[in-house]
Amino acid sequence: MNPMSQYHHHTVVGIDVAKNAFDVAVLQGRQTQPVRQFAYDQAGLDQLVQILAPMAPTRIVMEATGRLERRLAHHLLRAGFEVAIVNPRQIRAYAISLNQLAKTDAIDATIIARFGQQADLQSAVLPEEYQLKLQALVARRRQVLDAMTRESNRLDRCDDPEIRAMIQHLIDAYERQLCRIEHRIEQVVQQQPELQQRADLLRSVPGIGPVATAALLTGLPELGQLNRQQIAKLVGVAPFNHDSGQMRGRRTTGGGRTHLRTSLYMPTLVATRHNPIIRTFYRRLVDAGKPKMVALVASMRKLLTILNVIVRDQQPWNQTHNT
Repeated sequence: MNPMSQYHHHTVVGIDVAKNAFDVAVLQGRQTQPVRQFAYDQAGLDQLVQILAPMAPTRIVMEATGRLERRLAHHLLRAGFEVAIVNPRQIRAYAISLNQLAKTDAIDATIIARFGQQADLQSAVLPEEYQLKLQALVARRRQVLDAMTRESNRLDRCDDPEIRAMIQHLIDAYERQLCRIEHRIEQVVQQQPELQQRADLLRSVPGIGPVATAALLTGLPELGQLNRQQIAKLVGVAPFNHDSGQMRGRRTTGGGRTHLRTSLYMPTLVATRHNPIIRTFYRRLVDAGKPKMVALVASMRKLLTILNVIVRDQQPWNQTHNT
């Protein structure tokens, strides 16, 4: 039997998540139950679990919606359900393939459930408490850096001394908060021996610092478990073909985990100067006429491949890592 076809004979649940409510569509075989809406609060979450428990759904599917789905997904995982979180672009493309152009919350929930019946999806895993803490700290660090950039831009364009002092005061406060966040990241990592061992392996690579390490630990748990093509695709640095007939289109990268690419940008830039393997690789591409950004993305992919091998083999960095 096709492994995907098993879900046609079981109960699959699709959930469309919004800020204050979520819509739930239940497919039992080919039968669709009326879509129900629940308040996105503790009472609504508990009510959903009570309703779904007797149905014993094979899979519950929801879209990634800018972290809005996390509380719901974690609640269902703790209740023992199998949960899959999918890219919204996949759902929209699937809806268009069905010629389903109308879009409402109820329709979206049904489309998500139908997609869950047919697609081969990876089940989500409930993070440990320390992973949640690290994720929150890394996310807050990104927010603080973004805020500092905005305020620095305002400072550059401001001529009024009083307003400049106000802006500078805010920048100073953000810098202090940034130091506290980075200190807490170090503390959380040190409190977990296994995590500290993994972090030491990653930080042995020239260019990888504490923050990039935390981002990799929280955002890429698959590191060391996949091959280099799979890990590059997961992060969104694998080149994709755009060919048709005699036409050979320009290769591009994209998709994947955008926040990880953002976290790896500065470490890769540092590695092109201080990591001997990445530096040689980057310069060879630039000397061959590749645009610097193309060479940088390729260097990020190579750095990621090296990190993958180091975690897989449980061996720290050495200059013979010619992957």
